[in-house]
Amino acid sequence: MIIFVYACDLKGAIGKDGDLPWRQSTDLQHFKRITLGGTIVMGRKTWDSLPGKLPGRRSIVMSRTPREDIEVMSYQEIKDLAAEQDIYIIGGGEIYRLFIEDVKELYRTIIQTEIQDADTFAPDIEDLGFHIIGERVVEAGDKDQYNMVFQHFIR
Repeated sequence: MIIFVYACDLKGAIGKDGDLPWRQSTDLQHFKRITLGGTIVMGRKTWDSLPGKLPGRRSIVMSRTPREDIEVMSYQEIKDLAAEQDIYIIGGGEIYRLFIEDVKELYRTIIQTEIQDADTFAPDIEDLGFHIIGERVVEAGDKDQYNMVFQHFIR
């Protein structure tokens, strides 16, 4: 099954200048709880924004060029793998758009801010048949910039 995991601002922004436009320790812990022990898939730009492989997860990058530093797969290879196990798509915008028709479950964190000059956005999920099955408002902790809302959807 293909599962999306992302954080966005109030207008759907997920990135600015090749990075997350906020620092939210609580959301990163939430992301880790969801994906730990699983297989995460990302685009090259998302991979480049990370400090390296995330511990406790199989990392796969979608890239047009072969890489020595990380496992690379095509869209079809990832779809085939998703028939056997859960796959967590973690970004970026192009990869979300590529898999939007295939996703069955979605974890979204809404960061309670609006980022100026954001350059990467999550897909609009409003008319795609998703149903919210859980929502939790979380106040900013000591290592968070903003309050947030954790949401869980299925379709």
